[in-house]
Amino acid sequence: MKLFGTDGVRGKAGEKLSAATAIKLAMAAGIFFRKNSLTNKILVGKDTRKSGYMIENAIVSGLTAVGYNVIQIGPMPTPAIAFLTEDMRCDAGIMISASHNSYFDNGIKFFDHTGYKLDVKDEEEIEKIYFNSDLIEQNQKVELEIGTSKRIDDVIGRYIVHIKNSFPKDLTLKDKRIVLDVANGAAYKVAPTVFSELGADVFVINDEPNGSNINLSCGALHPQKLGEEVVKFRADIGFAFDGDADRLVVVNEHGKVVEGDKLLGVLANYMKVNSLLKSDYVVATDMSNQALENFLKTKGIKLARCCVGDKYVLEKLKELGSNFGGEQSGHIIFSDFAKTGDALVAALQVMAYLLTKEEKVASSAGLNPFELYPQNLINLEVGKKIPLEEIDGYQEFCDKLKSQNIRPLIRYSGTENLLRILLEASDEKVLREVSEESKEFFKRVLNG
Repeated sequence: MKLFGTDGVRGKAGEKLSAATAIKLAMAAGIFFRKNSLTNKILVGKDTRKSGYMIENAIVSGLTAVGYNVIQIGPMPTPAIAFLTEDMRCDAGIMISASHNSYFDNGIKFFDHTGYKLDVKDEEEIEKIYFNSDLIEQNQKVELEIGTSKRIDDVIGRYIVHIKNSFPKDLTLKDKRIVLDVANGAAYKVAPTVFSELGADVFVINDEPNGSNINLSCGALHPQKLGEEVVKFRADIGFAFDGDADRLVVVNEHGKVVEGDKLLGVLANYMKVNSLLKSDYVVATDMSNQALENFLKTKGIKLARCCVGDKYVLEKLKELGSNFGGEQSGHIIFSDFAKTGDALVAALQVMAYLLTKEEKVASSAGLNPFELYPQNLINLEVGKKIPLEEIDGYQEFCDKLKSQNIRPLIRYSGTENLLRILLEASDEKVLREVSEESKEFFKRVLNG
């Protein structure tokens, strides 16, 4: 597809994602959603990027032009849009966010009336409509058929109640000191409120968004400052979110980051022990460490893998009848409470696990249940995304890696001009050597 990537449409605001693109894309989406319309309402939210104003207004113009009534709710986490779309009986939901990307990027994510992200077939259909100028022209409304828009500022309460209900009612966060890094993003109001109302002593950092500081040296991609603050305040734990709060990174009481795969492991076992896991399966992506799979096996849990992207995790969960999975990057899905990765839900489940165990966060039995096999992730800038199977010598190179007991996962980023090369091995020295070989090979074949 030309427009859609791994998670909606994403690119530099004003260039790939211009106002004109947003208007046309909104019109195409409106035409698509109208086929199964029940309420003629579409919900629109955004994160805190400056370009959100431009794209939001463009989307509203496009939707109203094809006859939709629009509800604007301002800065809210991506999982809040998923929840509120269904809760407010809308035909669809739209989130304006580039997630963990820098402020100059932005994106558009679509949800159906049940709060699920669209599958690839639906995205392909919207894209076909986007490039069909005659169809778009035919569907523009006039006179009283033109849609309306209104802004609602008090829906945040619905989402807060929903999040709090995901936390066991027999537990409390009283006397727990928690540091939150909200990344100057969409959770800057919601997250502190949730944890405070559940009784925690909350310290918040990076909660002053100005349109250009979202994810800037903070949040889930940059948890170093959070670690320092946890130690400084002698906190029990720290939670870092990304710009749209669908990704969680946990920092223990010593200021150290808890690896995402370890988090998936302890939470899966917690659910299994407490009869909360709906099947013997947990879902993770191809990027998750083999040590996670081995650990789960000892607990009687099977690991099913899928492509990178939380929507693919969710698809696999539905296929297997399970209710827990995620990505090592921090997208964690508890599908009993959320239909996408929800950092707030995940953070509360971490606290529920620790309170149930009555153990310190830093203990080996807390959030350090196993050792990971060495991995190395290489992000290589590319000018053009040549299909991997068309690269001369690619298959032979992968076969060579596997013959050396290296587990490779090589893919293009769905949102950036990057080739991501993930290599995993039991021997760190071999891994370093092979990483350099891999970097040189792909530099040569992709960038000359």
